[in-house]
Amino acid sequence: MRLGRRDFGPSLDVLVVGLGNPGPEYAVTRHNLGFMVTDRLAGEWSLGWRSKFSGRVAEGREGDTRLALLQPLTYMNVSGKSVAAALRFYKLEPDALVVVHDEIDLPLGDVRAKWGGGLAGHNGLRSLRESLGTADFARVRIGVGRPERGERQPVADWVLRPFPSDVDVEALVTRGADCARAVVRDGVDEAMRRFNGAGPL
Repeated sequence: MRLGRRDFGPSLDVLVVGLGNPGPEYAVTRHNLGFMVTDRLAGEWSLGWRSKFSGRVAEGREGDTRLALLQPLTYMNVSGKSVAAALRFYKLEPDALVVVHDEIDLPLGDVRAKWGGGLAGHNGLRSLRESLGTADFARVRIGVGRPERGERQPVADWVLRPFPSDVDVEALVTRGADCARAVVRDGVDEAMRRFNGAGPL
């Protein structure tokens, strides 16, 4: 079982990482959905944030599962340094990691769980692979889509822009949080069964 209760060694069972960028100018951008989801989970689980691992961490439980939420504040491109430090501290292997991130290769509002795989050009995932030496960890992918045809702007600029006013960001964050919670509670396979293929909001 990749995620779940461990009987010895680590002080946690699961580390849930939300990827994003620090600062108010990035707070409600597509690239910060990982932060938004982990903020939602911290509120639902009544967890308090504190500064650690060049980021913010909140520790608690979900049922019998000992967990921590982590938001690296190192900027997206070097998120791996913060995550690696947290894994070392908690004596966890990457297979105890759940990473929540935006995904341009999924339509807006399509949320899916996944184990391992490629990086899809995501700089946060690339940093994690470089720092951890592997990309084999659980992921919650939140679709943000791509720029429409005819829009001439780099993808990097697209993901750093706020959502249009007609997008229900709260519903998007809720679905992402529900998927992350399912991964923590029931594992990647069950979360995939419930969320993958459900389609956009």
